[in-house]
Amino acid sequence: MKWFSALLLITLASLLPAAEQRVRSVEGLFYLDQTPVRIDIADGIIAKIIRLPESQKASANYIAPGLIDIQINGYASIDFSGENLSVAGVRQATQALWEEGVTTFLPTLITNSHERLNANFEILAEAARDEEIGPSIPGFHLEGPYISSKDGFRGAHLKEFVRQPEVAQFLQYQAAAEDKILFLTLAPEVDGAIELIEAAVSRGVVVGIGHTAANAEQIKRAVDAGASISTHLGNGCANMIHRHDNPLWPQLADDRLAASLIVDGHHLRREQVQTFYKVKGSERILLISDALDLAGLPPGEYMAGGKKVVMTPEGIIKYPEQNVLAGASLPISRGVQNIMAYTHCSLADAIHMATRNQARHFGFGDRGELLPGKRADLVIFALQDGELQVRRTIVAGREVFSAD
Repeated sequence: MKWFSALLLITLASLLPAAEQRVRSVEGLFYLDQTPVRIDIADGIIAKIIRLPESQKASANYIAPGLIDIQINGYASIDFSGENLSVAGVRQATQALWEEGVTTFLPTLITNSHERLNANFEILAEAARDEEIGPSIPGFHLEGPYISSKDGFRGAHLKEFVRQPEVAQFLQYQAAAEDKILFLTLAPEVDGAIELIEAAVSRGVVVGIGHTAANAEQIKRAVDAGASISTHLGNGCANMIHRHDNPLWPQLADDRLAASLIVDGHHLRREQVQTFYKVKGSERILLISDALDLAGLPPGEYMAGGKKVVMTPEGIIKYPEQNVLAGASLPISRGVQNIMAYTHCSLADAIHMATRNQARHFGFGDRGELLPGKRADLVIFALQDGELQVRRTIVAGREVFSAD
């Protein structure tokens, strides 16, 4: 019987991997003021934040809320819009994002066929129910297919799948997604867009303006209807635009619009980021990665989303046929370090642009800040010569990544 008891114990232990990874406390420098703290965790929730002696400051890493990425098309060779998407693939991408300090993200589906969008939302909904990765996936982002069909403004979205907004069709996608489409990006000048904005907002969906050639009046109507984000402001735009009449000025001028920005060093010039930061301020900027499944792959030509793209040695993903960028190859953590370098903002503000702002805008009341009672989603990192290096990632009190 002894051997049976031992076997039973081993079997039970193998069934409880999460319990073994539970974290009771974490020590490091509090990102808000760089002072040493210990964060006590109970049942996946922050229980206490205790100040420690200054003598512990020298060797400590920083502790901040886990990063929140509201626009990510894929990662680690997994394309969320791809024909071969599976729950196992979403798990692979999620685990890779944990290594980058991302604890919450919205898998993003872009302009595609009706059948593909339905099918992939069903797969994502199944992944969101998964006990291991579900806590990191509160919902999804639909970027398109209701965008401008014009070259340049359409970006790398395939023209054959661009279509006019229909409330009934969007609700089909929402049903497939089990009501987890939390973010919809569209072009407000397209017929039917205002009606869809109103319908989506009335159902609790956040609406962004993107891939648009809209004029000032069309943008105002969209914001009046409830649109509240300028999706990847400065991108999804033609290379040549009118110096007065273009979609950028009205979005910058409207204080009701927050701006999501891809600050990867490629999508926006330093001066653009500085200008957007001065106009919108740290509380109305949402950093995003807009990363593709090609992130981390070597330079070369690839087929992505039914089109040929090129990855340059610098990590830029280009769509030569339209002379536009086709997405990003770097995680949101790069945006955190870059916006500090470009704007000289504080570490706290940079972190908030990748955590607290997203949580507040999307109503994620249980995360995005380090406060007692919040979910224990933490990233522990070092800053070496301005580079953010993730050491540990904790989701709901469970260590999901350690660099050691």
